Amino acid sequence: MKKVAALGMLVACASFAIPAFAQFAKPEDAIKYRQSAMYVQGQHFGRIGAMANARVPFDGPTAAANADVMVAMTKIAPAGFMAGSEGGKSKPEIWKDAAKFKEMADNWAAESVKLAAAARTNNLDNLKAAFTATAGTCKACHDAYRSQ
Repeated sequence: MKKVAALGMLVACASFAIPAFAQFAKPEDAIKYRQSAMYVQGQHFGRIGAMANARVPFDGPTAAANADVMVAMTKIAPAGFMAGSEGGKSKPEIWKDAAKFKEMADNWAAESVKLAAAARTNNLDNLKAAFTATAGTCKACHDAYRSQ
């Protein structure tokens, strides 16, 4: 059931990725979109982190389902950072150095894919290593481009 729900979420999120640029009538819409995507990603990453840090029992299939949602978020969240959508918790440096921001977003996406693969091994040590690497990409980007 969890896999079906995760797959449904993945398909739903992916279906909105392509037309996302056309959806934003106002910059505030793009800000809400990216904040919502990051919120969803953070919820699922937190569930994986709870397993990696032994706050809840490790469950490989549940970790994999949560990681799959994270992978989907790496595909849709960048659409919310379109030109003209400055604001929210995002620093202006995102738009001043878009190439560097894209590089960091690509790193986040790559590490999220590795996290999903590690979760599918059903091995807690693999999950911990991938979680740490993925968390590093999140922190690096937030340090550089997120205020607060």
